[in-house]
Amino acid sequence: MPTLVKICGLSTPETIAAAVQAGATYVGLVHFPKSPRHVSVAKAAMLRRDLPETAKVVLLVVDPEPHALAEAVRTVGPQVVQFHGSETPETLARFRAETGIEAWRAMAVKDAASLANVAQFRGAADRVLLDAPASALPGGNGTSFDWSLLAGWEAPLPWGLAGGLTPANVGDAIRLTGAPLVDTSSGVERSPGIKDVDKITAFCKATRNT
Repeated sequence: MPTLVKICGLSTPETIAAAVQAGATYVGLVHFPKSPRHVSVAKAAMLRRDLPETAKVVLLVVDPEPHALAEAVRTVGPQVVQFHGSETPETLARFRAETGIEAWRAMAVKDAASLANVAQFRGAADRVLLDAPASALPGGNGTSFDWSLLAGWEAPLPWGLAGGLTPANVGDAIRLTGAPLVDTSSGVERSPGIKDVDKITAFCKATRNT
């Protein structure tokens, strides 16, 4: 089965169009003011409006207030909400039950014990994204974790690989981990928050060719 691709932190119609044309399965819109990739709810809705049905919108949030989250979901209409803070399994389960929208949870991987924590989201999240530990931001820091930790790991629910993925290393990452989905943001940028169309295309091509 082809590896799914998510390009996250998109903020312009041009880069979204490039991601879709290159074959990305998911386009990620970051709604988190501290991020250089932040887009307002109104802008996220505008960017989402012209998307073809072949691409799904992932709205990334970090510990949102329930009212603000409900407003964002209602205005943007994402197919997926990615929770990238300290949200609990109960929070995700409640969100899914109330909205019928897919809920993903990003999780930092430091060691084997981190992977054991993934199981708590079985039945609560539709997918977990395994990412490097947070530093300046919860994600999008351009760092990866030790992929060898995933050797022999039996995932308790659907998952994806994030953290430091670039056109140059995504092939190795897929071969080493067997990731069913790969997620990149800073790895396809010219500078923080500024996506590069050629890098987006190269990332998707490298994924397809693995």
